[in-house]
Amino acid sequence: MKKVALHWQILIALVLAILFGAFLPNQVKYISWMGDIFIRALKMIIVPLILSSIISGISNIGNAENLGRLGAKTILYYIMTSTIAIITGLILVNIIKPGIGADLNLAQTITLSAEPDSLGTTLIKIIPDNIFLSLSDNSKMLSVIFFALIFGFFITRVEKKYSTLLTDFFTAIFEVMMKVTLFIIKFTPLGIFGLVAEKVAQQSDLYALMQSMGLYMGTVILALAIHSIITLPAITSIIGKSNSLKHFNAVKTPLITAFSTSSSGATLPLTMEAVENNSGVSNKVTSFTLPLGATINMDGTALYECIAVIFIAQAYGMELSVVQQIIIVITALLASIGAAGVPMAGLVMITIILTAVGLPLEGVGLILAVDRILDMFRTATNVWSDSCGAVIIAKSEGEQLKV
Repeated sequence: MKKVALHWQILIALVLAILFGAFLPNQVKYISWMGDIFIRALKMIIVPLILSSIISGISNIGNAENLGRLGAKTILYYIMTSTIAIITGLILVNIIKPGIGADLNLAQTITLSAEPDSLGTTLIKIIPDNIFLSLSDNSKMLSVIFFALIFGFFITRVEKKYSTLLTDFFTAIFEVMMKVTLFIIKFTPLGIFGLVAEKVAQQSDLYALMQSMGLYMGTVILALAIHSIITLPAITSIIGKSNSLKHFNAVKTPLITAFSTSSSGATLPLTMEAVENNSGVSNKVTSFTLPLGATINMDGTALYECIAVIFIAQAYGMELSVVQQIIIVITALLASIGAAGVPMAGLVMITIILTAVGLPLEGVGLILAVDRILDMFRTATNVWSDSCGAVIIAKSEGEQLKV
């Protein structure tokens, strides 16, 4: 009997989890542990995988000129796609106007557990004051990436015998971590079954929620779909000169996992494995672009924040000027970059944008009920954008890919 492909196993697990959570909510406690173990296993390998991957990749790049070129292309791609995503959301929310007539009594009380850092503070905190503390904290990924870039670069500046030894050492660690990743990937269907069943069981009145917030949810999902199905494939095909459908098939497993877990960070090991082995992107490119993208490239989040803020303005009957909407676009772009490592990141960053255009912060309570559902869609969009970026940058570096 032919073995069922992993992405089909995951889809079957997803459907079964939805049915289990909907019809047997009281029994979810017996299977939710599978999701907890799966997420913990993914988080366990994130830091050693990123550290070894980046150091190995950068030490093989060779010089500052190559590193600077790669970095400039990566940042340019992230800014371009996030801006396009925000503008897509801005156009749709102004056409559909989901907030007109919204029931303000549906607002929930929200308590934000952390004050967001400003962009300047976020940039300063990239430099770790204690790298060992950063390595023990998954929320400080930017610091780990910064240290790995510096360390990898200066490996190329020491004597040949030392640089060869260190490059081989970190390459060996990376190869071992990829083997561990492939082992954990085998348990993805079980992990997703536990995670999704628990989430579905927690949504006690999903039908009523869809009725009350359906237009808002539909606007967000439509905008994300346009960006994911039209914009990103078009950029991948035109600029990257790659087959976007083949690439999508190559990264189905991390995309479904991102949708199920709502965590681009936890999905990162799977994304790196799929982009490198299935799409054929070199370790040099994946080790640089994907960890950075999982931390700062948030197309889906930026788009969602723009729609959410204008939805709140419409619900409160406040007319936003063109200048205010431009401020929303710029602030959403900056906020999506600075969202890394903040609890309830999307909601916290929305408060920054609300403050920037003078809207009431209590408006966040309006979207709280459906935030968890929409988080699944925007996380999958974030990961899809990261993977497309890796393909485009690899092509620009003259690599021959499988897609």
